[in-house]
Amino acid sequence: MNPDTPGRFSLSSLFHRLIDKMVPKAPDFYGLLHEQAIHVQHTTHLLVRFMKSGDAALAKEIKRDEHTADTIKIRNLHILNEAFSTPCDREDIYRAIMTLDDVVNYCKTTVNEMSVLDVGPDEFMHHMAIQLDAGAQALIKGYARLATTPAGAEDDAAAGRKAERRVEKLYRKALSTLFVGDDYLNMFKRREIYRHLSNAADRMAACANTLHDIVVKIT
Repeated sequence: MNPDTPGRFSLSSLFHRLIDKMVPKAPDFYGLLHEQAIHVQHTTHLLVRFMKSGDAALAKEIKRDEHTADTIKIRNLHILNEAFSTPCDREDIYRAIMTLDDVVNYCKTTVNEMSVLDVGPDEFMHHMAIQLDAGAQALIKGYARLATTPAGAEDDAAAGRKAERRVEKLYRKALSTLFVGDDYLNMFKRREIYRHLSNAADRMAACANTLHDIVVKIT
């Protein structure tokens, strides 16, 4: 009987089924990272709104967001650990997962410190948050392109790094404005908040650098 007769498995079909069992298909890590980046921007967007209004309800939502981010991070790490193969270096995927999560963590620690130190948002904090949000948007675009047009993601990685540089400029300007007069308690409290936002931007740059590394290796 012809092995390709309808109603019976062909030899080629059987072979492919065996290969699929022996070598499972790689998970969609680019899709997982894209989803994680979307959640990061959800948090940075909340931070922008909080830094404009000082609404305590938004601060609580940012804290809840961090718990959701942890769930996404743990899921992605589990999938990475269990994956037989990956579309790029495992180390790059691991770094991407961790640095994306770091941005959300710093958003949460920023609002936590503001609550503990009884510091309200100001114009510098608001503009720094806006740049973090722009960086997160760039990462969303970059990770979305990896599967289809990875070369274009290099522009998004550059945009993410540019957002970090803008935050650093705002940070230095904020400090030069802050350390005038003799209200030292207020100075040191606000410096702590500016520092948290600067650290969030550093992790954003790390995200962008990881995206860049992936692009270089797969194009």
